[in-house]
Amino acid sequence: MRPEQQYIDLYAQAEATLRSYSAEPLNSLRTQAFADFERLGFPTRHQEESKYTDVAKSFEPDYGMNLKRLAFPVNPYEVFRCDVPNMSTSLHFAVNDLFSSAGKPLPDGAVMGSFRDHADLVKRYLGTLADTSQDGLTAFNTAFAQDGVLLYVPRGVVLDKPIQLVNILRSDVSLLVNRRVLIILEDGAQARLLACDHAMDEVNFLTTQVIEVFVGKDAVFDLYELEETHTGNTRFSNLYVRQEAGSNVLLNGMTLTGGTTRNVTRVRLAGEHAELNLCGMAIADKNQHVDNRTVIDHAAPSCTSRELYKYVLDQQATGAFAGLILVRPDAQHTDARQTNRNLCATREARMYTQPQLEIYADDVKCSHGATVGQLDDAALFYMRQRGIPLHEARLLLMFAFVNEVIDTIRLDALKDRLHHLVEKRFRGELGKCKDCKMMCR
Repeated sequence: MRPEQQYIDLYAQAEATLRSYSAEPLNSLRTQAFADFERLGFPTRHQEESKYTDVAKSFEPDYGMNLKRLAFPVNPYEVFRCDVPNMSTSLHFAVNDLFSSAGKPLPDGAVMGSFRDHADLVKRYLGTLADTSQDGLTAFNTAFAQDGVLLYVPRGVVLDKPIQLVNILRSDVSLLVNRRVLIILEDGAQARLLACDHAMDEVNFLTTQVIEVFVGKDAVFDLYELEETHTGNTRFSNLYVRQEAGSNVLLNGMTLTGGTTRNVTRVRLAGEHAELNLCGMAIADKNQHVDNRTVIDHAAPSCTSRELYKYVLDQQATGAFAGLILVRPDAQHTDARQTNRNLCATREARMYTQPQLEIYADDVKCSHGATVGQLDDAALFYMRQRGIPLHEARLLLMFAFVNEVIDTIRLDALKDRLHHLVEKRFRGELGKCKDCKMMCR
């Protein structure tokens, strides 16, 4: 039986339950999304955009779904003790796909809350970037998601304090979670969001996530995503971003621990002089798999994009990167650079990379480059000659390799914290923090 069929059957049986326990903005998109999912199905390796990850196979097991939105017995403030020293954040939680609890209200009319509580605002934007007719996973998420998290920053409002959203996976049985996030920054607004994925339990989790980000004229937005779960977690995330004229966006996605991860990022530079920094880092070992696919669409003149992805793969881990820079005919004076650097620490590790340029304008500066290599034997020899043990020398070289991605972070306290977490990850020490019940190994 095709993996889609069990969900097609489930929808037919439980559509009324889905709707009665869902936020209204999602219900208004559900019928069309399900029709698109029936037509498209899950992505397969036979499709160019999914040839490195067998998405459909991940949906074959029988996962539970919390259709009646039952509350899981967890107090996030009791189980989550991790903190970023010297960085005061506005802290919020989501347990599975339920916006569980919020910190203090944001200032100056800004909002961090659930779709249910802000339906009119959500309806104006939801689904306008995430096109269900073009992607089976987006259609699946839209058909089955029942609520979401909204971040809204009004015109001209500057949020000095970063926002932290902690996504907690919690279940006693294998669970499918459909997470939805909508981010709206009006003209001149500024905000920074750190989203962290953690797992409390050792059961298998399958997470689909769709994020839509609207960045207005001259607005500034940073999004940092950090995955620290476990090898039983499968994560499929689709991120859609639209930037208006003069906007500045930094996207940084970091996978430290997980099982199978596939992230698709699509950014449209829709207004003149928009600037984008798109960065990613993956550290994988055992049989972990990390796949990042990016599309940067230069649709307006005089825009700038900088893209940097780095992987460190150990043991039998596999990685994939496919990045497309599209320059449309009207996007003269585009300045775009794409870099993918990869380190395979063993002969068994595998990396697949596919950088692409598609240019339809003649007055542009565009470049791309990709490398796959192993640890530098000469550098290892040099360090060992100076008394550094081989294991320590390997760790130092791997740590130095990914530092360039960490250094793009525009929050000094978070940058320092990531340096610490990455060092612990390479040393195999990224387990439970003191007094924390999260599973981060």
